[in-house]
Amino acid sequence: MNKEDIRRYVWNLLVERGVARFPFPVEGRIPNFKGAEIAAVNLSKTPEWRSSSVIFVNPDSPQRFVRHLALMQGKVVIMSTPRLRKGFLLLDPSKIMPKNYWEASSIKGAFKHGINVRLNVPRIDMKVTGSVAVDESGNRVGKGHGYSDLEYGILGEIGAITEDTPVATTVHDLQVLKEIPSEEHDMPVSLIVTPTRIIRTGRRGRPRILWEKVSDELLEEIPLLSELKP
Repeated sequence: MNKEDIRRYVWNLLVERGVARFPFPVEGRIPNFKGAEIAAVNLSKTPEWRSSSVIFVNPDSPQRFVRHLALMQGKVVIMSTPRLRKGFLLLDPSKIMPKNYWEASSIKGAFKHGINVRLNVPRIDMKVTGSVAVDESGNRVGKGHGYSDLEYGILGEIGAITEDTPVATTVHDLQVLKEIPSEEHDMPVSLIVTPTRIIRTGRRGRPRILWEKVSDELLEEIPLLSELKP
């Protein structure tokens, strides 16, 4: 199957099996799923998580539990702004009242309680991404817009992450497939965490922007890319 076929297959499968969770429809999204909070707890038990002080977490619904748990454990959370147009947000739990952690873990709440640091991002110890599907070799499919791959490249260009930075994803077991095609610009996943298991793929990527693939339209859509372009 190609990537679009994989997306359709997984979105339909999660709905048919009754494990998809609000927001609906799941099509076009990083799908939320029953057990996302358990997957977040499982992630928090890994040594990679425990040794991390600054964690990047994508802004999608199933990873809200990851963002909340990170704040509760005193970890600084970095989030991207929608479509990367305004760079990145920083959530410092020491500057947010604990009663507001859950609100701060939402996209709207992150703008309220966080700080827009644009490209002034501190060194990140772990990157957590949402996925539509992954395989045990560390290949990943997102919702199709390429923003996670761009985040990865941007963070690499500004020195916030390196090849050694672990990249984790929390997904439902049904989202782990046998094989997924990959391309040069795709961000590999080194750690897959589901409600029932933890899979270490051994993969590492090279976080950089492939400028030859960046169109003029993309530069216009994401002004920060123009700031970084050599």
